[in-house]
Amino acid sequence: MQPKTSSLADRPEMRERVVGMANSWPEFVIQDLVGAAHFPRIAAELPEYVLFAEDEQGEVVANGFSVPFALNAEGRGQLPGNGWDTVLVWAFSDLRRGVSPDTVSAISISVAPHAQGRGLSALMLSAMRDNARARGFREVVAPVRPNAKHLEPHTPIEEYAHRVRPDGLPQDPWLRVHARAGATIDSVAPASMTVAASLADWRRWTGLPFDTRGDIEVPGALVPVRCEPERGYAVYVEPNVWMRHPL
Repeated sequence: MQPKTSSLADRPEMRERVVGMANSWPEFVIQDLVGAAHFPRIAAELPEYVLFAEDEQGEVVANGFSVPFALNAEGRGQLPGNGWDTVLVWAFSDLRRGVSPDTVSAISISVAPHAQGRGLSALMLSAMRDNARARGFREVVAPVRPNAKHLEPHTPIEEYAHRVRPDGLPQDPWLRVHARAGATIDSVAPASMTVAASLADWRRWTGLPFDTRGDIEVPGALVPVRCEPERGYAVYVEPNVWMRHPL
């Protein structure tokens, strides 16, 4: 039986369960300051763009967050190199100023750890596309975090993103899900998310010593984390891949 999908706008009583659903994001990923400031606002201010799936027992097994924004506003027009961070800022700036959106950006799709491997990511992506189409939008864009890139942290993202299988689909599994849904690669966002923190924080998040200057491979990181022990900090700049979904 396929899980039932709903939006928080239609089911506001589900907010705590949807927002509090267990996920498998690495701890350091959720420390991005732009995301920390804006992501919680989506459920509060844009509940119609928060979708979730329930299994036959009524348990929330997946969620998907997106935001509307004005891609074609003055000074924009292109998908930003600062990807995930910038689109969140644009979306809430537009909302505050009453600017009419023309595009929807995916922000995240998460599947509860015990429910992974059931095709729920593709289900939520399809629901996100359907939701945007129903609201009159003609395109969904996504700053995609390639989910197997962490296995090759030193491979340039441009090279990795454009690898294809013999059937022409992307080699990366998550990029492939988007491609099967009809998306194409637009560009790379080389600095989609930035996490700059003290060495103490990085040690706490990762369990690694962070005592050597240079690039540190961190489990779950798409690229190495730059460690500067004499300055007391380390910085992670994550690349994503912009994909465009015509509706």
